[in-house]
Amino acid sequence: MKTVLIGWPLAHSISPAMHNAAFHVLGMPGEYSLLPVEREENLRGVLARLKSDPDWKGANVTVPYKEKIITHLRKLEGAAARLKAVNTIARKGKELIGHNTDMPGFLADLDRNGFDFRGRNVVVIGSGGAARAVVRGLVESLCRISLIAVILEQAETLARDLGDGRVEVISWSEPSLTDRTRSASLVVNTSPVGMWPSIEASPWPESVPFPEKAGIYDVVYNPIETRFLRDAKSRGLKAVGGLGMLVEQGALAFELWTGVHAPRDVMLQAAQAALG
Repeated sequence: MKTVLIGWPLAHSISPAMHNAAFHVLGMPGEYSLLPVEREENLRGVLARLKSDPDWKGANVTVPYKEKIITHLRKLEGAAARLKAVNTIARKGKELIGHNTDMPGFLADLDRNGFDFRGRNVVVIGSGGAARAVVRGLVESLCRISLIAVILEQAETLARDLGDGRVEVISWSEPSLTDRTRSASLVVNTSPVGMWPSIEASPWPESVPFPEKAGIYDVVYNPIETRFLRDAKSRGLKAVGGLGMLVEQGALAFELWTGVHAPRDVMLQAAQAALG
Protein backbone atom coordinates (compact mmCIF):
# COMPACT_ATOMS: atom_id res chain seq x y z
CA MET A 1 0.00 0.00 0.00
CA LYS A 2 1.42 3.36 -1.07
CA THR A 3 0.36 6.82 0.10
CA VAL A 4 1.95 10.21 -0.48
CA LEU A 5 1.93 13.86 0.51
CA ILE A 6 1.39 16.29 -2.39
CA GLY A 7 2.46 19.93 -2.01
CA TRP A 8 5.30 22.42 -2.25
CA PRO A 9 7.62 22.76 -0.43
CA LEU A 10 7.71 19.57 1.66
CA ALA A 11 11.24 19.29 3.01
CA HIS A 12 10.27 19.79 6.67
CA SER A 13 7.17 17.60 6.73
CA ILE A 14 6.94 15.09 9.59
CA SER A 15 3.99 13.22 8.04
CA PRO A 16 6.13 10.34 6.69
CA ALA A 17 7.47 9.59 10.17
CA MET A 18 3.97 9.60 11.59
CA HIS A 19 2.30 7.40 8.97
CA ASN A 20 5.17 4.97 8.49
CA ALA A 21 5.24 4.40 12.25
CA ALA A 22 1.54 3.51 12.07
CA PHE A 23 2.09 1.05 9.21
CA HIS A 24 4.99 -0.52 11.10
CA VAL A 25 3.26 -1.02 14.45
CA LEU A 26 0.21 -2.52 12.73
CA GLY A 27 2.36 -4.87 10.69
CA MET A 28 0.92 -3.51 7.45
CA PRO A 29 2.98 -3.44 4.21
CA GLY A 30 2.49 0.29 3.75
CA GLU A 31 4.68 3.20 2.69
CA TYR A 32 4.10 6.95 2.97
CA SER A 33 6.40 9.27 1.05
CA LEU A 34 6.75 12.89 -0.03
CA LEU A 35 5.73 13.91 -3.54
CA PRO A 36 6.75 17.53 -4.10
CA VAL A 37 4.88 19.23 -6.96
CA GLU A 38 6.37 22.61 -7.75
CA ARG A 39 3.88 23.78 -10.42
CA GLU A 40 0.10 23.53 -10.57
CA GLU A 41 0.16 22.49 -14.22
CA ASN A 42 1.90 19.27 -13.15
CA LEU A 43 -0.96 18.10 -10.92
CA ARG A 44 -2.92 16.28 -13.62
CA GLY A 45 0.11 14.28 -14.75
CA VAL A 46 1.09 13.46 -11.17
CA LEU A 47 -2.37 12.11 -10.36
CA ALA A 48 -2.45 10.11 -13.59
CA ARG A 49 0.86 8.45 -12.68
CA LEU A 50 -0.38 7.65 -9.19
CA LYS A 51 -3.60 6.12 -10.53
CA SER A 52 -1.57 3.87 -12.81
CA ASP A 53 0.01 2.23 -9.75
CA PRO A 54 -2.38 -0.42 -8.33
CA ASP A 55 -0.67 -0.19 -4.92
CA TRP A 56 -1.43 3.54 -4.52
CA LYS A 57 -4.37 4.10 -2.16
CA GLY A 58 -4.44 7.85 -1.58
CA ALA A 59 -2.70 11.06 -0.62
CA ASN A 60 -2.58 13.97 1.72
CA VAL A 61 -2.63 17.41 0.10
CA THR A 62 -1.03 20.50 1.57
CA VAL A 63 -0.28 24.06 0.46
CA PRO A 64 -0.68 25.38 -2.14
CA TYR A 65 -3.03 22.75 -3.61
CA LYS A 66 -5.88 22.18 -1.14
CA GLU A 67 -8.32 24.09 -3.36
CA LYS A 68 -6.55 23.78 -6.71
CA ILE A 69 -6.68 19.98 -6.70
CA ILE A 70 -10.49 19.85 -6.55
CA THR A 71 -10.95 20.05 -10.34
CA HIS A 72 -8.99 16.80 -10.67
CA LEU A 73 -11.23 14.79 -8.31
CA ARG A 74 -14.40 12.81 -8.98
CA LYS A 75 -16.29 14.27 -6.00
CA LEU A 76 -15.96 15.75 -2.52
CA GLU A 77 -17.33 14.16 0.63
CA GLY A 78 -17.98 15.34 4.19
CA ALA A 79 -16.19 18.44 5.37
CA ALA A 80 -14.41 18.87 2.02
CA ALA A 81 -17.72 19.55 0.30
CA ARG A 82 -18.60 22.25 2.83
CA LEU A 83 -15.12 23.82 2.95
CA LYS A 84 -14.30 23.52 -0.75
CA ALA A 85 -10.83 22.46 0.39
CA VAL A 86 -9.19 19.03 0.28
CA ASN A 87 -6.35 17.71 2.43
CA THR A 88 -6.93 13.99 1.80
CA ILE A 89 -7.59 11.96 -1.34
CA ALA A 90 -8.92 8.42 -1.07
CA ARG A 91 -8.91 6.13 -4.08
CA LYS A 92 -12.03 4.04 -4.72
CA GLY A 93 -11.43 1.90 -7.76
CA LYS A 94 -10.70 4.36 -10.57
CA GLU A 95 -12.27 7.32 -8.74
CA LEU A 96 -10.48 9.89 -6.60
CA ILE A 97 -12.59 11.19 -3.70
CA GLY A 98 -11.69 14.40 -1.88
CA HIS A 99 -11.95 14.63 1.91
CA ASN A 100 -10.99 17.17 4.54
CA THR A 101 -9.72 15.80 7.86
CA ASP A 102 -8.40 19.17 9.09
CA MET A 103 -11.78 20.31 10.41
CA PRO A 104 -12.74 17.14 12.30
CA GLY A 105 -9.12 16.78 13.41
CA PHE A 106 -9.19 20.25 14.97
CA LEU A 107 -12.48 19.64 16.77
CA ALA A 108 -11.35 16.22 18.00
CA ASP A 109 -8.19 17.69 19.50
CA LEU A 110 -10.18 20.42 21.27
CA ASP A 111 -12.36 17.71 22.79
CA ARG A 112 -9.37 15.52 23.68
CA ASN A 113 -7.82 18.43 25.60
CA GLY A 114 -11.05 19.22 27.43
CA PHE A 115 -11.79 22.66 25.99
CA ASP A 116 -15.33 23.92 26.64
CA PHE A 117 -16.05 25.78 23.41
CA ARG A 118 -19.36 24.71 21.86
CA GLY A 119 -21.83 27.57 21.73
CA ARG A 120 -19.25 29.97 23.21
CA ASN A 121 -17.50 33.14 22.03
CA VAL A 122 -14.24 32.36 20.23
CA VAL A 123 -11.46 34.57 18.88
CA VAL A 124 -9.72 33.26 15.76
CA ILE A 125 -6.48 34.86 14.56
CA GLY A 126 -5.71 34.70 10.84
CA SER A 127 -7.73 34.19 7.67
CA GLY A 128 -5.62 31.83 5.52
CA GLY A 129 -6.06 28.16 4.67
CA ALA A 130 -5.90 26.86 8.23
CA ALA A 131 -8.51 29.39 9.32
CA ARG A 132 -11.08 27.96 6.91
CA ALA A 133 -11.18 24.57 8.62
CA VAL A 134 -11.05 26.10 12.10
CA VAL A 135 -13.76 28.69 11.48
CA ARG A 136 -16.13 26.26 9.80
CA GLY A 137 -15.68 23.71 12.57
CA LEU A 138 -16.46 26.33 15.18
CA VAL A 139 -19.47 27.60 13.21
CA GLU A 140 -20.85 24.07 13.07
CA SER A 141 -20.27 23.91 16.84
CA LEU A 142 -22.58 26.96 17.18
CA CYS A 143 -19.81 29.30 18.32
CA ARG A 144 -19.81 33.05 17.82
CA ILE A 145 -16.51 34.04 16.26
CA SER A 146 -14.45 37.22 16.24
CA LEU A 147 -12.04 36.81 13.32
CA ILE A 148 -8.96 39.03 13.69
CA ALA A 149 -6.98 39.42 10.52
CA VAL A 150 -4.42 41.54 8.73
CA ILE A 151 -5.92 40.90 5.28
CA LEU A 152 -9.46 42.13 5.89
CA GLU A 153 -10.76 41.34 2.40
CA GLN A 154 -9.66 37.71 2.77
CA ALA A 155 -11.25 37.51 6.22
CA GLU A 156 -14.52 39.00 4.98
CA THR A 157 -14.64 36.48 2.14
CA LEU A 158 -14.08 33.66 4.62
CA ALA A 159 -16.83 34.98 6.89
CA ARG A 160 -19.24 35.30 3.98
CA ASP A 161 -18.50 31.86 2.54
CA LEU A 162 -18.34 29.82 5.75
CA GLY A 163 -19.65 31.90 8.63
CA ASP A 164 -23.44 31.46 8.46
CA GLY A 165 -23.74 34.89 10.09
CA ARG A 166 -21.73 33.80 13.12
CA VAL A 167 -18.42 35.46 12.18
CA GLU A 168 -17.51 39.08 12.88
CA VAL A 169 -14.34 40.39 11.23
CA ILE A 170 -12.12 42.65 13.35
CA SER A 171 -8.99 44.51 12.33
CA TRP A 172 -5.85 44.43 14.50
CA SER A 173 -6.05 48.22 14.44
CA GLU A 174 -9.46 48.17 16.12
CA PRO A 175 -9.10 50.65 19.04
CA SER A 176 -11.42 48.63 21.31
CA LEU A 177 -9.74 45.28 20.66
CA THR A 178 -9.55 44.48 24.37
CA ASP A 179 -13.28 45.04 24.80
CA ARG A 180 -14.08 43.05 21.65
CA THR A 181 -12.15 40.00 22.82
CA ARG A 182 -12.63 39.94 26.61
CA SER A 183 -15.66 37.59 26.55
CA ALA A 184 -13.92 34.83 24.57
CA SER A 185 -13.84 31.32 26.03
CA LEU A 186 -11.26 30.21 23.46
CA VAL A 187 -8.56 31.92 21.39
CA VAL A 188 -7.21 30.06 18.34
CA ASN A 189 -4.18 31.13 16.34
CA THR A 190 -4.37 29.88 12.74
CA SER A 191 -1.63 32.20 11.43
CA PRO A 192 1.98 31.08 10.90
CA VAL A 193 3.27 33.70 13.34
CA GLY A 194 5.58 32.02 15.85
CA MET A 195 6.41 29.10 13.58
CA TRP A 196 10.01 27.94 13.27
CA PRO A 197 12.38 29.68 12.62
CA SER A 198 10.66 32.88 13.89
CA ILE A 199 10.05 31.33 17.29
CA GLU A 200 10.12 34.55 19.33
CA ALA A 201 7.22 36.09 17.42
CA SER A 202 3.69 35.99 18.83
CA PRO A 203 0.38 36.68 17.06
CA TRP A 204 -1.08 38.27 20.22
CA PRO A 205 -0.18 41.94 20.86
CA GLU A 206 1.50 42.66 24.20
CA SER A 207 -0.76 45.70 24.72
CA VAL A 208 -3.91 43.54 24.74
CA PRO A 209 -4.55 41.27 27.75
CA PHE A 210 -5.60 37.69 27.14
CA PRO A 211 -9.29 37.10 27.85
CA GLU A 212 -9.66 35.95 31.45
CA LYS A 213 -10.11 32.18 31.83
CA ALA A 214 -9.95 31.60 28.07
CA GLY A 215 -8.43 28.46 26.62
CA ILE A 216 -5.60 29.09 24.15
CA TYR A 217 -4.95 26.92 21.08
CA ASP A 218 -2.17 27.38 18.51
CA VAL A 219 -2.34 25.36 15.28
CA VAL A 220 1.43 25.84 14.93
CA TYR A 221 3.24 22.65 16.00
CA ASN A 222 6.89 23.55 15.29
CA PRO A 223 8.04 24.53 17.84
CA ILE A 224 5.85 22.34 20.01
CA GLU A 225 5.49 25.22 22.48
CA THR A 226 5.32 28.63 20.81
CA ARG A 227 5.84 31.96 22.51
CA PHE A 228 2.06 32.49 22.22
CA LEU A 229 1.53 29.39 24.35
CA ARG A 230 4.26 30.30 26.82
CA ASP A 231 2.82 33.78 27.32
CA ALA A 232 -0.65 32.36 27.90
CA LYS A 233 0.62 29.76 30.40
CA SER A 234 2.51 32.47 32.30
CA ARG A 235 -0.87 34.11 32.89
CA GLY A 236 -2.34 30.89 34.24
CA LEU A 237 -4.28 29.94 31.11
CA LYS A 238 -4.67 26.50 29.59
CA ALA A 239 -2.68 26.52 26.35
CA VAL A 240 -2.25 23.73 23.78
CA GLY A 241 -0.27 23.52 20.54
CA GLY A 242 -1.28 22.06 17.20
CA LEU A 243 0.64 18.78 17.20
CA GLY A 244 -2.44 16.92 18.38
CA MET A 245 -4.46 18.35 15.50
CA LEU A 246 -1.76 17.25 13.06
CA VAL A 247 -1.84 13.72 14.45
CA GLU A 248 -5.63 13.56 14.51
CA GLN A 249 -6.09 14.74 10.92
CA GLY A 250 -3.38 12.26 9.88
CA ALA A 251 -5.07 9.46 11.77
CA LEU A 252 -8.40 10.17 10.11
CA ALA A 253 -6.70 10.12 6.69
CA PHE A 254 -4.98 6.82 7.57
CA GLU A 255 -8.35 5.31 8.42
CA LEU A 256 -9.85 6.45 5.11
CA TRP A 257 -7.05 4.72 3.19
CA THR A 258 -6.81 1.52 5.20
CA GLY A 259 -10.15 0.98 6.93
CA VAL A 260 -8.10 0.26 10.07
CA HIS A 261 -8.19 2.20 13.35
CA ALA A 262 -5.10 4.41 13.46
CA PRO A 263 -2.66 4.04 16.40
CA ARG A 264 -2.78 7.67 17.49
CA ASP A 265 -0.35 7.31 20.41
CA VAL A 266 2.27 5.77 18.13
CA MET A 267 1.75 8.51 15.54
CA LEU A 268 2.11 11.19 18.21
CA GLN A 269 5.33 9.69 19.53
CA ALA A 270 6.75 9.49 15.99
CA ALA A 271 5.79 13.10 15.31
CA GLN A 272 7.42 14.27 18.54
CA ALA A 273 10.59 12.34 17.72
CA ALA A 274 10.69 13.83 14.21
CA LEU A 275 10.48 17.32 15.70
CA GLY A 276 13.36 16.49 18.00
